[in-house]
Amino acid sequence: MEEKIYDPGECYHYQLTLDKLLLTPKYYAPDQEIVYRDLSRHTYRTLLERIHREASGLENLGIKRGDTVCIFDYDSPRYLETYFAVPMMGAVMHMMNWRSSPEQILYMMNHAQDDAVLIHEDFLPVLEEIWDQLSTVKKVVLLSDSGLTPDTGIPIDSEYEAMLAGASSDYRFPELDEDSRASLFYTTGTTGLPKGVHFTHKQLMLHIMSAAIMTGSFHSIGRFHSNDVYMPITPMFHVHAWCFPYVATLLGVKQVYPGKYEPTKLLQLIRDEHVTFSHCVPTVLLMILSHPMAGEIDLGNWKAIIGGSMFPKGLAKQALDRGVQVFDGYGMSETCPLLCLANLKPHMMDWDNDQKSEILTKTGLPVPLADLRIVDKNGDFLPHDGKTAGELVARTPWATKSYWNEPEMTKELWRDGWLHTKDIAVIDNEGYVKVTDRLKDVIKTGGEWISSLDLENCASQHEAVSEAAAVGIPDEKWGERPVIMATLKEGFKGKVSADELKLFMKKFVDDGVIPKYGLPDRFELVDAIPKTSVGKFNKIEIRRIVAAA
Repeated sequence: MEEKIYDPGECYHYQLTLDKLLLTPKYYAPDQEIVYRDLSRHTYRTLLERIHREASGLENLGIKRGDTVCIFDYDSPRYLETYFAVPMMGAVMHMMNWRSSPEQILYMMNHAQDDAVLIHEDFLPVLEEIWDQLSTVKKVVLLSDSGLTPDTGIPIDSEYEAMLAGASSDYRFPELDEDSRASLFYTTGTTGLPKGVHFTHKQLMLHIMSAAIMTGSFHSIGRFHSNDVYMPITPMFHVHAWCFPYVATLLGVKQVYPGKYEPTKLLQLIRDEHVTFSHCVPTVLLMILSHPMAGEIDLGNWKAIIGGSMFPKGLAKQALDRGVQVFDGYGMSETCPLLCLANLKPHMMDWDNDQKSEILTKTGLPVPLADLRIVDKNGDFLPHDGKTAGELVARTPWATKSYWNEPEMTKELWRDGWLHTKDIAVIDNEGYVKVTDRLKDVIKTGGEWISSLDLENCASQHEAVSEAAAVGIPDEKWGERPVIMATLKEGFKGKVSADELKLFMKKFVDDGVIPKYGLPDRFELVDAIPKTSVGKFNKIEIRRIVAAA
């Protein structure tokens, strides 16, 4: 019998698209729960049906392949459904940072050319303020927790649940090319216009797989497994909540969505739903650990990745002493975001908490498929000796290929074929990356560089310090001098002085942790440190306040 020779052209070209993630929980965990505060409980069976209904409902409203759908919402199952439904129908999901100013939101929506908006009732006043200036939006879908009809001048085309009720549960999703654009969001700083960052299905899928391997396969702390209970405490508009809702769905874990972040509600959900895995910025971790209710709850089963800004060693030690497994995560909006996680290596697992916190607050080890280097100002590679500092550059298969419609900014981002992070870092001989500062935040005094992150980390270790931000302010003699703005924990306010904190910092000079010229001249004790819309220290505003004091 003659053997048939197959033409390679007959093979099915399997595309890495987001719909493939749903194949696993469909069989492994169809009855697992997806919880929204105390408002709803669904299963993965229901999730799959609702994803179909959302796509069908949007199509009924006229949304088609290639259109852009903007979403304003708290962390919710609706957001999770949109993570899949919109990209899977061939449209682009635009995740809106609703903490941005109305002017920034207007710019982002027009620049993205949004065709439709899914918007929570709480954010209607912002949309009302800019409605007459939006140039492309045709349809508005209301996301409501109250079930009430809001009093608004915005023409509402449908309420979300009503849209789903009238749509098909058997929507036929198209077979998409894996290089189709899936998501778009804007990185907003303290200066300049927001920049659009976009990702394809394939980029998201590769990032999700890398995150799943890094958090689930290595022998370390904080592992994310199928028997965990997941609750994001990073806004879902912020770089896909670090892609962990996708990882959680792939694993079929129980998912808990907290809606609006309220410390008491977060702690109640951790307690009542037995949450074991989260991710958040240091400010949120501090808020949870400092809440009076935290002392009444066993947090010993909780694991959390901490990212978004420098993870102070003092805060890490506080969490570890409470039994919380915490470790640093690092990335950028432009990298989807994950580049590093501060995994402990096996020989470190039995260290005491003080030793562990040294590793867990590093920027971390590169995740699978991430190639990280440090370069000098000429773009030449520098040694990984733990001492030589340079700009951190990266290559990954999921890094954004461009800023949306910004070719000149893209050239600067991808100079010499490497994505430039604008972070100063060292890499040691074990592979651990440690970001020592942002290029724009490094303090230069008397011709020498001082890491603002090192100063913040040292200050955070004082028992009275809640948060600390270090900046450089102009000085006629030295060029710049470091100043620290700090908040104190309850019980220490009015009892600890700036002079005491300065004396405490001197021990890090004596121990050689920071140089003598790095000792801050001033400590400014305040009730709150200014932050950006994503919870990072707003150092431009801090410099302005400190310089005017």
